[in-house]
Amino acid sequence: MNNNDIIIRLRYALNIKNADMIKIFKYGGISIDENQLHVLLAKQDEGSKRDEKVTTKTLESFMNGLIISQRGQKFGADLKPVPPTFDMNAEADINNVVMKKLKIAMSYTSDDYMSFLKTAGITISPNELSAVLRRSDHRNYKPAGDRYLRNILKGMAMEYRPDDVKKTARK
Repeated sequence: MNNNDIIIRLRYALNIKNADMIKIFKYGGISIDENQLHVLLAKQDEGSKRDEKVTTKTLESFMNGLIISQRGQKFGADLKPVPPTFDMNAEADINNVVMKKLKIAMSYTSDDYMSFLKTAGITISPNELSAVLRRSDHRNYKPAGDRYLRNILKGMAMEYRPDDVKKTARK
């Protein structure tokens, strides 16, 4: 799964409008207009590089903006805004970080993720999910392959937009 695909699938599953997408990017520190948004959301060729249209920094800025749009700005003890973290240091960490930041933004629990995976037709153990959601320096950390994130996003779309998913399946 490439970065472009992650944003497209999140946008679809959460039914985010263009104006809201622009706001989310702005919260994440990236100013874009409608034309730039259409370029970012244009489907990328399957064999292309993961970050051809959407860089890792842009993806993480979007995820940070999603957190801020849903939960508000985080403030420290000194009442100054705490800058968002950028944790996508290696390509193997991207899916894990997206899952963690999505969990924070939408206030999901591990049970929610298990439900999305079940809806998508995938069964994993709670321990397996826990290993994917751990810090990368934890001894039981496991990199999340595309399978986890793809099926969570698919399950979200199936639960949140059941009529749209049925229409698409009939075509």
